[in-house]
Amino acid sequence: MLENFEFYLFLVLMITMLIMLAKKIQVAYPVLLVLAGLLISFIPGVPRIKIEPELIFILFLPPLLYEAAWSTSWKELWRWRRIIFSFAFVVVFFTALSVAIFANYFIPGFSLALGFLLGGIVSPPDAVSAGAILKFVKVPKRLASILEGESLLNDASSLIIFRFAMIAAATGQFVWQEAAGSFVWMCIGGVGIGLAIAYVFLKMHKILPTDSNTDILLTFIAPFSMYLAAEQLHASGVLAVVSGGLFLSYRSHDFLSSASRIRTVTVWETFVFLLNGIVFMLIGLDLPEIVSGLGDTDIYTAIGYGIAVTGVLVMVRVLAGYAAVITTLIMRNFITVADAQSPGWKTPMIIGWTGMRGVVSLAAALSIPLTLSDGTPFPQRNLILFITFVVILLTLLVQGLTLPILLKKFPLIDRDFVRSEKEIDYEIQNNLAQVAVDKIRNDYANKIESFPILKDQLEKYEHQLSSSEIIINYVEYRNIYIDILETQRSWLINKNRQEILLDEEIIKKHLRLLDLQEERLNLKS
Repeated sequence: MLENFEFYLFLVLMITMLIMLAKKIQVAYPVLLVLAGLLISFIPGVPRIKIEPELIFILFLPPLLYEAAWSTSWKELWRWRRIIFSFAFVVVFFTALSVAIFANYFIPGFSLALGFLLGGIVSPPDAVSAGAILKFVKVPKRLASILEGESLLNDASSLIIFRFAMIAAATGQFVWQEAAGSFVWMCIGGVGIGLAIAYVFLKMHKILPTDSNTDILLTFIAPFSMYLAAEQLHASGVLAVVSGGLFLSYRSHDFLSSASRIRTVTVWETFVFLLNGIVFMLIGLDLPEIVSGLGDTDIYTAIGYGIAVTGVLVMVRVLAGYAAVITTLIMRNFITVADAQSPGWKTPMIIGWTGMRGVVSLAAALSIPLTLSDGTPFPQRNLILFITFVVILLTLLVQGLTLPILLKKFPLIDRDFVRSEKEIDYEIQNNLAQVAVDKIRNDYANKIESFPILKDQLEKYEHQLSSSEIIINYVEYRNIYIDILETQRSWLINKNRQEILLDEEIIKKHLRLLDLQEERLNLKS
C-alpha cells in the first residue's frame, strides 16, 4: 500500500478540491467525485483500484451510518414512521421482487434466485448519496426526514434479502420457515444488540473520568462494536448501528459535556467528509476492474441490461410513492396519520426520483464469491457486478443532476414550517432570555446585588441580548451562569419534545449556541 501513498494523497487533495468546486457551482459533490474517478481511471499508469467488500462493510459503513443516525431527528423519524418503515422494508422487498422477475424473463441465464440476488443488491437507495444530494437541494422538511429515515434502514432489509438470495443461488434451496425466523432474529436481534451496547457506552461516558478527547475516542469505538457484535451473532449490523446511534444521540445531553459535544461534532463532520469523498471516488476508480471481469459478455448488451434495471427501479419507486399516498388517504378514515391532507401528485414523483444508489450496493455485489462450494464459477457474478455499477452511475449522475431541475420546475410547499427560520430564531431567543430572567429572579435574587456582573447579565437578558460578552471573576458566578444555561438547555429539549411541528434543526442550533457559551465560560475561568 505504501508504494502508492503519493497517489492516495493526490486523491485526498482531488476530493477536497472537487467538493469545493461542487459547492461553487451548486452541484451535489457525489456526482463530481464519481465522474472524476471515472476520468482518473482512464489515465495510463494509474494504479488499478480494487474495492474490498470487507473494507466497505467494516471500515466505512458503521461510521457513516452512525453519523447519519446522530444527525437524524428521532422526533421526525417517529412522526413519519409508517411511510419510512414501508419504504425501508416493504418497498425494498417489492423492488427486489420486480428486479428478480425482470432479470428472470429478460436476461439470459438468470434464475429467479439470481434475480433476487441482483434485486437485493440494487434495491436500497444509499444513505450517503441521499444525505449528500439533499444538502444541495431545498425540499420540505417532511420529505427530507422521510428520505433520510428510509436510507438509514433500507440497507438492513436489502442485505437480509441479499443473504437469503445468496444461499438460494448457491445451494438451489430456500426454506421459507428458516428464512422467516432468521429475518425476525436479524431485525430484533440487531436492534437489541445495538441498544444494549449503546447503553454500555452511555454508562462508560458517565462513570469513567473522561474528557473531550476520550469521549471522542469512545464515539469512534461505539459503531464498530455495535456492528461487529451484531454480525458475530448473525443479526443485522446495520440495524445495530442505527438503533444504537439514535439512542446515544437522543441521550447525548445526559452524558457528554458541552466541550465534548462541540468537539465531537467537529471531528465527526471532518471524518465523514473524508469518508464520503473516498467512497464516491472509489466508485469511479473501480470501473476498469469491473469491466475487465465481463470477459466474453458484450459490453453494450451489459450496459443495456443496466439501463433497463435502472428503469425498473425508478418505475417501482415512483409507483410506490403514489401507492403510499393512496394508502394514507384510505387509512386516515380508520387511524390517526401523520398528515391527513393529500400531498398532491408532485411529492410522490420527487420521492420516486430520489432513489440514488451508492457504494453499499457495489460492496454487496463485490462480496459475491468467485466460486460455489464445488469449485464451479458463481453464475453471472461478473454481469451482476457490472449491472450494479451501471445502476449506481445512472442514478447518481442522471437523478443527482436532474433533481434540482425537477424541484425548480415543480416546487414543493412546506406545509409544516410556514414561518421563516429568522422568525423562529427571534422567538426562541426571547423565550430563552425569559427563562434566564425567571431563573435569576427565582433562584438567585439575593445574589443580584452581591454580583454586579450578574445584575448586568440580568439586564442584558431583559433586553434579549443572549450573546453578551462575559468576564468571569468569581467561581460562584460561573456556577450560577452554568445553572442558567442548563435550565435553558432543558427548556429547549422539552420544547422540542412537546412541539411536533417545530423544526428540530433549529433547536439543535440553539443547543449548540448554549454549548458554545458554556465552552467560552470554561475557557475564561
